[in-house]
Amino acid sequence: MRLIVGLGNPGSRYASTRHNIGFMAADAIAGRYRLPPFRAKFKGAFCEGEIDAARVQLLKPQTFMNLSGDSVVACAGFYKIAPEEIAVIHDEIDLAPGKLKVKRGGGTAGHNGLRSIAAAIGPEFWRVRVGIGHPGIKELVEPYVLQNFDRDEHDWLDPLIDAVAEATPLLVADDAAGFMTRVALILRPPPPKPPRPPAPDET
Repeated sequence: MRLIVGLGNPGSRYASTRHNIGFMAADAIAGRYRLPPFRAKFKGAFCEGEIDAARVQLLKPQTFMNLSGDSVVACAGFYKIAPEEIAVIHDEIDLAPGKLKVKRGGGTAGHNGLRSIAAAIGPEFWRVRVGIGHPGIKELVEPYVLQNFDRDEHDWLDPLIDAVAEATPLLVADDAAGFMTRVALILRPPPPKPPRPPAPDET
């Protein structure tokens, strides 16, 4: 991946909302790999630098969610980045809280940010789907995603964001399966192997 896009809405009012999980991940990635400060560019907050010797662009559209495609197409067009070289990190109500899946292409499942990006560049970009859960009733979806994460949700949110940042080199290397596996192992490391019993001549 050459361009990593974190989705969200601009401004302090939305900073801690469920819809802004993509912004949170982008900030964590930039911090972990000591990328330069974000600056205003491409109708977004933009920075670029190296992650494991690979040149990467990082973008947080500042257009509000339903116009995210305007920012993405501007950046992708400038750097001549193909849709299949773009990964978009976003909230996913159809996944349980804390679950993560990566897929390329497909529909937008009603997500306004994905819909805008697909309209601008086509559907063949990668989606890093970060589960936030569903409120249970369709009419409650909009207020739910625009609410701040509850305090107890940070028990899974903060480790997940850190794990996504740590595993990002695999995403940059186009290893989507490895990226998902690495995130899962960071969050749930395997138990240590029991000690090997001594051989008879060792007793």
